Amino acid sequence: MGLNTDVRPGQPDPDYAYEHGRHQYDALKIIKVLAADAGGVPLTLGVTRVDICTPILTFAFGESQLGGNAALISLFRLADEKTDVTCTRAVKIGLHEVGHLIGIGHCRKAACLMHYSNSLEKLDQLPPLFCDACQVEISRRLRHLFTRRR
Repeated sequence: MGLNTDVRPGQPDPDYAYEHGRHQYDALKIIKVLAADAGGVPLTLGVTRVDICTPILTFAFGESQLGGNAALISLFRLADEKTDVTCTRAVKIGLHEVGHLIGIGHCRKAACLMHYSNSLEKLDQLPPLFCDACQVEISRRLRHLFTRRR
């Protein structure tokens, strides 16, 4: 995506978001804290090792505010014996969630990174690329986002 990045220090597990009945962490509560702590940064992507969920999803690989400034991915369900597979999955989910942050919805094209994936099998089948239409829209929205901030 051509974005500058900054890696912040790690934080403790987000106990404030733990859902005792589900034994998972509420992604929306974590995103709310990430957004509040963004410090003027236009886009924040949090990475956690805990299992995340939302009120309507039993689990999530990632979650974001469509058109917002904060997203979250979880490595919990992405782990594989091969480190490169885990990393590839994390990159795909991270790029997908950043796409949502800049306002891109799910794509109908099965070979696009913005296509909805609710299983590791589907995620592994996705190329680490956006389709032409999504790439054009992402580029346009990023230009607009960073032009507005100047």
